[in-house]
Amino acid sequence: MKLTFNRYSTNKKTTPAFDYVQLSIMPKFFMVFASLLFFVSAVSGQPYHATYVENSIVKQNSYIGMVADTTHPPLYNDAKINLPQPIWSARQDVINCYWKTWNIAFSNLKPVVKENGFVSPYIDPAFNGNIFMWDCSLMTMFGKYGIRAFNFQHTLNNFYTKQHVDGFICREIRESNGTDCFERFDPSSTGPNIMPWTEWEYFLNFNDTARLAKIFPALLAYYQWYNTYRTWPDGTYYSSGWGCGMDNQPRMPANYNPAWSHGHMSWIDVSFQEIFAGTVLTAMAKILNRTKDVTEIVLEISALKSFINNSMWDDSKSFYFDRWQNGTLSGVKSIAAYWALLAEAVPAGKSDKFIKHLEEPGEFARIHRVATLSADDPAFDSDGGYWRGAVWAPTTYMVLRGLTNYGKDSLAYEIALNHLDNVVKVYNQTGTLWENYAPDKVQGNGHNNFVGWTGLVPINILFEYVFGIRANVPENTLLIDVRLTDEYGIKQYPYGKNGLLDIVCKKRSKTTEKPSVSIQSNVPLKVIVRWSNSELIKEIKPGTTNL
Repeated sequence: MKLTFNRYSTNKKTTPAFDYVQLSIMPKFFMVFASLLFFVSAVSGQPYHATYVENSIVKQNSYIGMVADTTHPPLYNDAKINLPQPIWSARQDVINCYWKTWNIAFSNLKPVVKENGFVSPYIDPAFNGNIFMWDCSLMTMFGKYGIRAFNFQHTLNNFYTKQHVDGFICREIRESNGTDCFERFDPSSTGPNIMPWTEWEYFLNFNDTARLAKIFPALLAYYQWYNTYRTWPDGTYYSSGWGCGMDNQPRMPANYNPAWSHGHMSWIDVSFQEIFAGTVLTAMAKILNRTKDVTEIVLEISALKSFINNSMWDDSKSFYFDRWQNGTLSGVKSIAAYWALLAEAVPAGKSDKFIKHLEEPGEFARIHRVATLSADDPAFDSDGGYWRGAVWAPTTYMVLRGLTNYGKDSLAYEIALNHLDNVVKVYNQTGTLWENYAPDKVQGNGHNNFVGWTGLVPINILFEYVFGIRANVPENTLLIDVRLTDEYGIKQYPYGKNGLLDIVCKKRSKTTEKPSVSIQSNVPLKVIVRWSNSELIKEIKPGTTNL
């Protein structure tokens, strides 16, 4: 009998299957028997022994068994009046792309149906009829700005309600019947663990401590599952091509399947993601007076940072790499390493040289930034090649947030404007957004009408890095980092539970000129205006304030 099948699929989200099977010698009776066996197994399910080690914290997860919200999501035409309204008269194409993004996003909203057991209306990734852990997490990041029209954050409730008794949450769940797409011990079954990140971003904009308290047990139990079942003895984490989300990057040692195998490898992105997730959970615990619940996490973060910086950093190349089973480093310069910035795990003496790679045209600073594989890698594809160099909104946004952690907002602005410009150029040509983009030309790749995480670009990246407007509601501050010289702003900017702001930065003749900023607010807050090498801080009251 000869079996021939594709090594891995280039469609990152289709449930794994044999794409092509050639049977050269197989008795007919055996084929019939095998088909019948497969049918019975698929229908009835295999009666495995129950091996769950229950986590008591899961019992605090109030999303399990909660009453479903069966209301229908609003239509775009009805919701538009409640969305933030950006102003940038010099770039009407950017504004057009912004509104197109929301239009597509609202077309992807879905209600709960009885068959799937979901508990909240949600935004669908619109990929293959399943919801995905990291797609949905990233979509809620731009969705937070549309909260007055629809609560996108509740999309994640549908993952929390499907949590297993040991804390596991599957990364891909069928919308048809609410079942997991992967067995929990499959290396591809879950991740990336970025739900704490998106919940924290939501908290920074709305200071919703009630939601923080509600989601904390689910996130903590999931983190503990990940720590128990996805670590090596040295404390580093593993995944697979599909599990980490970057299906076909050439990161594996030879003879390992790049899509499905863990490769006996310490995965640099997953390890940094867990440091970051643990850091966020620690911050949540402090707010919720639950610091005893994260004592072990604090110790793990410290130990894991130390190990990575000692054993997964190549000082001669000033870069972090995956670590193979024999202790050697892969040498593949992947965007995966830049989760280090978000995790704030790069020591001061290493950060500048590490960040410098993002500015090198021969590496990550291509025509369209940021390439997900360094251009000096033999596997780099100038058309993108999926994760062999393509530019993806989630990884670029991750880089921007990480650069902010290290005070590199000038570079973040440069990358953000480049990314937005290129996405809008493709929008001008095609009328839509794409799953990913070519690094060396103006070209969209993969699925089109993809909102999807690409919605991060015309919304978050526009607001937070091109416009420079970032909120921290728990600290009652609003940063406006003014770098454009054009007039720009946002009307109906949501700030906290009840706040609503109209922000306008007037046109300037040069970047060093003090900006004239007008803010109309219905709540008091502290405004921080930055420009060039200067800063103005002012407490404002409800009403109109000119700075």
